Amino acid sequence: MTTETLPIVGAGLDRVDAPAKVTGTAHYPNDFDYPGMTHAALVRSTVAAGRILAIDTAQAEAAPGVLTVITHLTAPKLDRGPMTLLGGSPPAPLQDDRILHHGQHVAIVVAATAEQARHAASLVQVEYDRAKAVLDLDDPRAEIITNPWNLDTERGDVAAGFATAAVVVEGTYTTPDNTNNPLGLMATIAMWNGDSLTVHDSTQWPRNVRTTLAAVFKVPESGIRVLAPYVGGGFGAGLRVWQHVILTVLAARATARPVKLVLTRPEMFTSVGHRPNSVQHIRIGATSAGDLVAIEHDGTSSVAMQDDDYEPVSLCSAVSYACPNVRTRDRQVRLNIPCPGSMRAPAEGQGNFVLETAIDEVAHALGMDPLDFRLRNHAAVHPLSGLPWSSNALLACYTLGAERFGWSRRTPEPGSMREGRWLVGYGLAGAAYPAYQVPCQARASVHRDGSAFVRSAATDIGTGTYTVMTQLAAELLGLDTSRVRFDLGDSDMPYAPQAGGSGLTGALGNAVHAACRRLLREFLDLVRDDPDSPLRGAGLDDVTVSGGRIHRTGAPDQGESYTDILARHGLEELGADGRSTPPQAEELGMAVAGAFGAKFVEVRIDPDLGLLRVTRVVSAIDGGRILNEKTATSQIVGGTVGGIGQAMFEDTISDKETGRIANATFGDYLVPVNADIPDMDVIFVGGPDRATAIGTKGVGEVGLVGVAAAIANAVHHATGRRMRSLPITIDQLTL
Repeated sequence: MTTETLPIVGAGLDRVDAPAKVTGTAHYPNDFDYPGMTHAALVRSTVAAGRILAIDTAQAEAAPGVLTVITHLTAPKLDRGPMTLLGGSPPAPLQDDRILHHGQHVAIVVAATAEQARHAASLVQVEYDRAKAVLDLDDPRAEIITNPWNLDTERGDVAAGFATAAVVVEGTYTTPDNTNNPLGLMATIAMWNGDSLTVHDSTQWPRNVRTTLAAVFKVPESGIRVLAPYVGGGFGAGLRVWQHVILTVLAARATARPVKLVLTRPEMFTSVGHRPNSVQHIRIGATSAGDLVAIEHDGTSSVAMQDDDYEPVSLCSAVSYACPNVRTRDRQVRLNIPCPGSMRAPAEGQGNFVLETAIDEVAHALGMDPLDFRLRNHAAVHPLSGLPWSSNALLACYTLGAERFGWSRRTPEPGSMREGRWLVGYGLAGAAYPAYQVPCQARASVHRDGSAFVRSAATDIGTGTYTVMTQLAAELLGLDTSRVRFDLGDSDMPYAPQAGGSGLTGALGNAVHAACRRLLREFLDLVRDDPDSPLRGAGLDDVTVSGGRIHRTGAPDQGESYTDILARHGLEELGADGRSTPPQAEELGMAVAGAFGAKFVEVRIDPDLGLLRVTRVVSAIDGGRILNEKTATSQIVGGTVGGIGQAMFEDTISDKETGRIANATFGDYLVPVNADIPDMDVIFVGGPDRATAIGTKGVGEVGLVGVAAAIANAVHHATGRRMRSLPITIDQLTL
């Protein structure tokens, strides 16, 4: 089966959901309303550790409009949610009197209006038996977890490798907590009808919400419907079923009324995860010729008292370079902090900063150009398995990116480039994000009017899923994109995994591919023995689709339209299901590749004031087959903005004594704004990946990876100072 249309996939098609968004007709979870809707507000702990001695809800219950106040004394016993693809569920809320972190939910208030609920919540009085919180990674009281998911690696003989090294560089690096902070506040609406439940939620994974709520409330999954057609961002915050979602459902059951809960901005800092902080030690050895001989990378990161979130920050060092002797180790330290969670480029964002900064240090110690050093140590095969990559255009990312950026203009000596009073620095970093794909399902149908409807229970968090799946289905079915409707965000649709880990486009795209091919086969089966059809006896390999018609390849006059086939057989529509499964390296004989990239950054620094400005960024990306160049470019630009935030601005600051987050507002938590972002240049290199039918590799995360390291390396080139902690601040730059 082939297509005879102008290229649909790959073209920079405008977002198909843009008109709904700009006209205000796109309904986000907070936009829905139901008769009798009530509103909820949360009461949060003001201590980080201890127990609740007493909780007085009398004033709150007597306040105007209040329907109920639920605390650990009145909440039913709830099971913890199930294990998921991303690990365990967060602990169930309001199950005992223990306080595990500052900002923990200790009560939920439901009232007729949001204002009444918030006022009543302020009237709840809680008395605590305060304990000394464990808030520091070095606290000797802290529980330490080693190799929690068995992801530590070792190959070769690291000690012997270092013994042969002419240059050894080592250092300790730190990265802080970051908070996801999508612009839209996360919201949940819950409405029970007997044992049936409808939920609108700011989730990146509707099916996981359905499965979790069924387990927690002991009701059949078939009776739960979770809706999230528009989410409004998440950056990973919507990947888990957080406690506020369960509390909203609990409140709706207790009141027998629909309940809406919208988190406040400070609540977003303690309710929906964050990028955990880390302390990492790395040691790298190389020969005088510039060959890596040993890497040792140890990472320590924080985790909550009762949680299983895990980010192996050192793992990137095991797979990034052709080094014969490598050991990576990760451990976690349990602290009295809110549950961490995925934030764009989890683990890689922190680990790459350390690895790529240290690689630059080695190159500098050897007197080698940092680009040449990376090219010399390129991993032509997967370093752990030894298998050839299913695709890897990292060398092209380096060479083409360097050409576009003008890397050859760089003079090697730190501090040697100036423009007026400004010090100018050039920096680069390699980037990668591992392949991730899980099973997915989709359904495609064509109607009597010749239009197609394709759907799956996925979400679009602004990445362009609506658009690229419309393009893909249109090309596979030989239709104009205006004749294809792609729908998502409904747990009643065929199963889809989370929009996260740069894995949805591949999983969903391959499921859509399978569904569309099967649908064409269904059409051909209809006419297989039809004497009136010019397609009689044709198989998939014999036909081409274009203009809403199926015809024999090379013979456009020997075919007919979907509409004619359906009409002749008395059908209003014909549909088919498709599913995708993850590619297996063993079966393919190849290492399934994720995205690769190279980041080139120019910075300027005022040596007197310590001002740091990013003035140019070039991102060269191997993202496999690009389904839509415009939306893919947008992903890389957005990820780069996030990387600038990680490098220069973002730091979730907790008080060292109380555990209270001190900057939990947009007035205090710094993020990059327009004035901080230069024009960005994005180029895509490479071609379709061989591991899957559609040849894509996710680009949602790789845009952030490498940015912090490239900026830190550019700062060193400008000033001679190495940046080993994030964010890079004025006090580090004043010369």
